[in-house]
Amino acid sequence: METLNSWKRRSGWFAASGLILLLLAGWMIVAGPTTVYRTLRYNFSGIDDYRIFPQRVMSASAQPFRFAESKAGNADPHVRFGAKKNVHLSDLLNQTDTTAFLLIKDDRIVTEYYPAGYSRATPSMSFSMAKSFFSILVGCAIADGYFKSIDQPVTDFVPELSARGFSAVTLKHLLQMTSGMDYPEPGVPLGLHDRFYYTDHLEQETLKLELKEPPGTRFEYKSGDVFLLTLALERALDGKSISVYMQERLWQPLGMEHDGIWSIDHAPDGLEKTGCCLAATARDFAKFGRLYLNQGKWEGKQIVPADWVKAANQVDLSIGSIWNYQRLWWRVAPDRPDFMANGHLGQFLYINPATNTAIVRLGKSMGSLSRDEWAQVFISLSEGDMK
Repeated sequence: METLNSWKRRSGWFAASGLILLLLAGWMIVAGPTTVYRTLRYNFSGIDDYRIFPQRVMSASAQPFRFAESKAGNADPHVRFGAKKNVHLSDLLNQTDTTAFLLIKDDRIVTEYYPAGYSRATPSMSFSMAKSFFSILVGCAIADGYFKSIDQPVTDFVPELSARGFSAVTLKHLLQMTSGMDYPEPGVPLGLHDRFYYTDHLEQETLKLELKEPPGTRFEYKSGDVFLLTLALERALDGKSISVYMQERLWQPLGMEHDGIWSIDHAPDGLEKTGCCLAATARDFAKFGRLYLNQGKWEGKQIVPADWVKAANQVDLSIGSIWNYQRLWWRVAPDRPDFMANGHLGQFLYINPATNTAIVRLGKSMGSLSRDEWAQVFISLSEGDMK
């Protein structure tokens, strides 16, 4: 009987091992060996992931812009969120895996925080904040004539998708995330979204995308829309990489203090991972906020059209859009002027034009707060709770 039981256990083990190997082989065929290796090797994403991908570097400006610093030193105001009131900001940051926090009002740094091991020179992965910054670049591309308008069909640049119904998908559908694309996010483990994160062939994966419903049916948050928009811009630039374009149109004009790193899928001629993977310092991320606080102007020069900036915080409910997601930016509330870029693990750039405030929060996790609670912290700070 013991021999029979042992044989059954061995048979079960062999069967399970065979099934695992079969699934792994199928996954490798679908995703490719590099994607499978990266997924198994690195697994969960983190704020240092810019180290694991090939990259293009956008060089720091020779004439960097620097925010003024408060002569009184770092403020430690009380903040409110949820049911909590009068919580010291420093206590909150120390308890929430925060790796950088920057509060800027009227071009002056009011509070700047970094825990041990981090500094103003430490780059950090933006995750989906990059979508909002990429939106700025799309506005520049329209102004520069690379795109005719946001109503241009994406298949003008990616004709391979015409046969699958994408001829009806415009750049605006992608910016509003109402394309109707079949892209589950986050979906199942080792699914499509993970594959796009770790793939070394973004263009190839993008060209496999399908529609599940007509464009303009409804909003659905999905990085696939940004990946398709990325491919369109890369082709529109006709030989110039997105990183070079970013360097010319934003990184240098905004006087970035440190190098920026855009992860690409493969070296040397890969595609930028614009939906997730721009690494920069908190101070340089804050400069995107300053640009939008000044209606697209920088030191008197119009960098991005003012109407493009304005559209990020206006409610456009056409083509299936929702009030709180506009041109790849998140609006905070229907009756408020503030909006923000938001990324995985609690990366934030909050902008409040009414109080001329920009706030950057970077971290290893959300801490114990939800996205709405972090927004309440930012609102509390922007509206002057400096006690």
